[in-house]
Amino acid sequence: MVAMNLAQLREAARRLKRETTALYFAARDPRSPWVARLVGGFVVAYALSPLDLIPDFIPVIGLLDDLILLPLGIRFAIRLIPPHVMAEARVQALEAEQRPSSLLGAAIIIGTWLLFLAAGAWLYVTRKRAG
Repeated sequence: MVAMNLAQLREAARRLKRETTALYFAARDPRSPWVARLVGGFVVAYALSPLDLIPDFIPVIGLLDDLILLPLGIRFAIRLIPPHVMAEARVQALEAEQRPSSLLGAAIIIGTWLLFLAAGAWLYVTRKRAG
């Protein structure tokens, strides 16, 4: 087995992130077949989801979905998308990668999730007391 150094690992992670972003753009493109849009959307949703098929806290096996299943899903979805659509999506992904990230946007998203969690906890506690 060939060992990867840290720089190679970072570059592989960067490429995986870029391909996931490109897949997101390609799955939203109306020129993509509906099957490709469905599979691409599922793969992107899984990549961005905090829930994993195999939980990460399980030693070694927990990381297999991120290291094996996700790249295989991306590769499968890309094969379903017309090459010219995927090429344009890769350009969009590269442009998106070079844009500055928004801390305010991240704070709004995190705040929204915390609000939903707080509302869910409040509903749980009030129903528990009532029942």
